[in-house]
Amino acid sequence: MPPDAPAASVEGQRCGVIAIVGKPNVGKSTLLNALVGQKISITSRKAQTTRHRITGIRTIGATQFIFVDTPGFQTRHATALNRSLNKTVMGAVGDVDLVLFVVEAGRFGPGDAKVLSLLKPGVPALLVANKLDQVGRRAEIAPWLQQMQERHAFAEFVPMSAKNAKDIERLFGICEKYLPQQPWWYGEDELTDRSEKFLAGETVREKLFRLTGEELPYTSTVVVDKFDEEPSPQHGRFVRIAATIVVERDSHKAMVIGEKGERLKRIGTETRQELEKLLGAKVFIELWVKVRSGWADDEARVRSFGYE
Repeated sequence: MPPDAPAASVEGQRCGVIAIVGKPNVGKSTLLNALVGQKISITSRKAQTTRHRITGIRTIGATQFIFVDTPGFQTRHATALNRSLNKTVMGAVGDVDLVLFVVEAGRFGPGDAKVLSLLKPGVPALLVANKLDQVGRRAEIAPWLQQMQERHAFAEFVPMSAKNAKDIERLFGICEKYLPQQPWWYGEDELTDRSEKFLAGETVREKLFRLTGEELPYTSTVVVDKFDEEPSPQHGRFVRIAATIVVERDSHKAMVIGEKGERLKRIGTETRQELEKLLGAKVFIELWVKVRSGWADDEARVRSFGYE
């Protein structure tokens, strides 16, 4: 259901929901951030960093684009966490006006095929051939596009790079005509329906994965224990945050803390700097690390950590 739509309706307004789908690491989160014009979905080279259905909102002219970012569909590990993630993907694909199926230009593997099989007939889908800048010769793309059209009746092909501003602008123009004419669901300047507390947890998690590299398993998570706004004549806005990084083993805890606590300190500093820009506030953040072995296999605990 849409939120309460703003009362004022302008003639000619369009508004619709667009799902961004694809296997892990094809660039979905980078694309969402570029489309919304601000960083709201975490980006990391580690597969499977987006765990929630994140909505990004962008209003251009008379059209409001509501983007749903889904987790990369996981086929490898059948844990409770992954069952929850895959349910999120299934829900997002069913109830939208348009699907952006994101693949790396020139590539298509079993992971892509698995996600493609989820697309519902009757919902138009665009084939977004991302990372075009990494393809050596453009001529090699033509036979690949032919094969892709045989796999699914895509409404259009959009070869692009999510890092190219002109490509993003062109994608908006293409998406617009698939959205229904109806009043906007959100205010013109809203960017996401997620709370600031949620964004704080996502930012900690991004820094965690960025600074631990491939060493830390993706079954680590972040729980925001406290998100309090306090009056501050000096700073105007002051936010106090306490968050717990949950890992599976003592060895992972040592890895996150780092020698003499240096890595944890850096995660905290980089999170604070980014949140101060994002929230327009002075931020004080405390981070703790706890070991909860087997949490990703535990249905109740997965739910308690905020996964549906």
